[in-house]
Amino acid sequence: MIKNDSETQCCPKFDPEPWHDKEITWEDKLFVKDTMMQFMHMPLPGAFGKTVGRMWKKIEDAGANPDIKDFIMLATESSPWKGELYINVTKEIPNAENVKLSGTYITKVFDGSYNAVPKWIKEIDQYVNQKGKNS
Repeated sequence: MIKNDSETQCCPKFDPEPWHDKEITWEDKLFVKDTMMQFMHMPLPGAFGKTVGRMWKKIEDAGANPDIKDFIMLATESSPWKGELYINVTKEIPNAENVKLSGTYITKVFDGSYNAVPKWIKEIDQYVNQKGKNS
């Protein structure tokens, strides 16, 4: 795992400033992708940590870990039962699903409990529409 001397003893404390209310353009930004089980949109106990650990081992074994300042982990879901995690890498990883993302992305940072997610979805949809983009 990524180590440093932050509050978490694992990863640097998240700084929302580089990500809040931004527009970011990527061309073929390389990520490794893995899936995790979830129940009604919430990761099963231990699933998130197990998935990240499995991914990070492959990344480290391949020597593809990004500098901590460039580290990005994205999460999405394809159903209430399955989520996907993406971690950026510096090169393709053998025996892993390598994904390149291209496009212009509008970002906004939300912080709070899972029960606020429906409110945030409405807020981000309004935000994207105000920017004249499609969600």
